Amino acid sequence: MKILFIGDIVGGPGMDTVRRHLPKLRRAYKPDVIIANGENAASGKGLTRDDHDELLFAGVDVITMGNHTWDKREIFDFIEGSDALIRPANFSSDAPGRGRVTIRKEAGALTVINLHGRTFMPPHEDPFAMADRMVEEAAEESPLIFVDFHAEATSEKIAMGWHLDGRVSAVVGTHTHVQTADDRILPGGTAYLTDAGMTGPYDGILGMRKEEVLYRFKTNMPVRFTVPDGRTQLGGFFVEADPKSGKAVRCERILINDDHPFNG
Repeated sequence: MKILFIGDIVGGPGMDTVRRHLPKLRRAYKPDVIIANGENAASGKGLTRDDHDELLFAGVDVITMGNHTWDKREIFDFIEGSDALIRPANFSSDAPGRGRVTIRKEAGALTVINLHGRTFMPPHEDPFAMADRMVEEAAEESPLIFVDFHAEATSEKIAMGWHLDGRVSAVVGTHTHVQTADDRILPGGTAYLTDAGMTGPYDGILGMRKEEVLYRFKTNMPVRFTVPDGRTQLGGFFVEADPKSGKAVRCERILINDDHPFNG
């Protein structure tokens, strides 16, 4: 099974970038399943129904979330009814929505699990214990399992990769918006990348207007961050996994911007 993952989509520029590049990525990688992190799709924080529907129309099969899941209150109106949208599984049991979904394609059944880190992040249930539970349940349906671990600390993400090595097809980190260069297949057969990077403004700071972020750093004064227009980038991760064993046989970082043009 071929899986294409698109890193944190930031605002309108990120959505435009998905529209522009996804057809080319589909032709080049021929993915069976497309997953995208959409927690920043609505003006940099949260997800609206329109963004949700547009991503599905573009060909995305599963939308994962993170710490900005509830920033647009309208998500409460559609998260329960969406078959494609998941939020971190280790959120409160009282939170609406679900933390995993199984997608059935001709190449097999793939379960996508969304988890949230705890280091330097808002407190939630133990993601490692939740991962154990989710993976055990998912393995009853198929060995093909993909995990989006939305976390701040590199160490926590790497720990999750080793924790799940050999039990899932892939663990990819999101949240920091800066792509790491440590893509690999771990000894047990799990494809791993600490952070897929973001999809959105190329010349900002983590997707936000650089002047506003610089002002905040220089003065420690409150300022409202906004998503700038201009050049954009797309960060992602491609994984090919054996449908019988669930183990990864190939993985590749994807980075598209003016310095790394896509020629696929």
